[in-house]
Amino acid sequence: MNADLHDLSARRAALEARRDELAGRLAAIETELDSHQDPDWEERAVEREGDEVLEASGVAGQQELRMIEAALARLATGEYGFCAKCGAEIAAARLDALPWTPLCRNCAP
Repeated sequence: MNADLHDLSARRAALEARRDELAGRLAAIETELDSHQDPDWEERAVEREGDEVLEASGVAGQQELRMIEAALARLATGEYGFCAKCGAEIAAARLDALPWTPLCRNCAP
């Protein structure tokens, strides 16, 4: 594997930084969702609409977090940068855009 193509320590640091950022964001979302206790029906309806947006953001964040954790596991086992489906090396540009991707461009849906 070309060291320039896959600077593993830089990729690990970027994945860990994104993981930490997501964990903080997810904790903030959870705190915000738990804080809504307005007794006024109209206010609760408005809060509920906002909660739905927060919940959707939280679900997306949790999914990305799982993908990052899987990428970090692949780094630990030496499988990072190789397609989980066909075994081909994943292009550096693809890893730059989606550092957690387990699939090469040809195998991605």
